[in-house]
Amino acid sequence: MCGRFALATAPEDLRQLVDFSNRINFPPRYNIAPTQPVSVIRAVPGREMALVQWGLVAPWLKPEQVTDKAARPQINARSETITEKPSFKNAFRRRRCLIPSDGFYEWDRSVGQPYRIYRADGQAFFMAGIWEIWDGADGSEIESCAIITTAANDTLSPIHHRMPAMIEPRHAEDWLATPETAAEKLLPLLGPSAEDVFTATPISKRVNKVAEDDADLWVEHIEKAPPKQMDLF
Repeated sequence: MCGRFALATAPEDLRQLVDFSNRINFPPRYNIAPTQPVSVIRAVPGREMALVQWGLVAPWLKPEQVTDKAARPQINARSETITEKPSFKNAFRRRRCLIPSDGFYEWDRSVGQPYRIYRADGQAFFMAGIWEIWDGADGSEIESCAIITTAANDTLSPIHHRMPAMIEPRHAEDWLATPETAAEKLLPLLGPSAEDVFTATPISKRVNKVAEDDADLWVEHIEKAPPKQMDLF
């Protein structure tokens, strides 16, 4: 699973890794949460960077389902079932995207310790994504996306058993441009990253709060375990 991530690298710097045509400027974000707008790179045709809602809205949903605050947004799509799930399979064939990031967050639930997970070389990376368009009868429109996840590699599995599938810049054109009839040929790109690509740093529980969104979230911080209760009997 991937439930929070960050993007502080400027669009102009991302363009050096994966080209897109439009000129756009997004402020750095250090604690992006579900339902918030996120940057994606997609083919429309051509290549553009755009803001869409994180949490995929299936095109067949009724308006009351879209606005239901109790409904859980589809923020992740499992790579193992992406060609089968009704909510994801059409988007995987026709509307794939790249979701740029500088790091994502996972929690070791056994001790309540959050971690920032990022490339060991400090470079921005691209999570595999899919996007959709929901059209309302009143003319309203929602563009949304989900991050594709895969099994975590051995480096990250002690923290969480899932991780985002990553698309290397050299595979970006294939990911964005492969026709829908050949989409299943892309599935081998959705495996775990090599063991030495990503590293993890423990950080403060401040990241648990969506309102906390600053660069200090990346400062290393080990949460102290609560004291053990003494057995008096």
